[in-house]
Amino acid sequence: MACRMGLCYPVHMTTIEEIEKAVAELTPDQLARFRVWFEEFEANRFDQKIERDAQAGRLDRLADQALADFRADRARKL
Repeated sequence: MACRMGLCYPVHMTTIEEIEKAVAELTPDQLARFRVWFEEFEANRFDQKIERDAQAGRLDRLADQALADFRADRARKL
């Protein structure tokens, strides 16, 4: 058993079906805590991907286009 954020789960889950079954068996309170954890997990993964893409220069073209649009007065205030 491993526990994190008040959630305990078997360590030997190896298939999506096992994970789905375990999630389906959570109480409403456990499911709410799992949802919070998963949203944070996904947000962190997204942030890490953006950081890797930025460091690799994959966002440079988009940034250059945004700056060009701003300088050409093709931007609007949000």
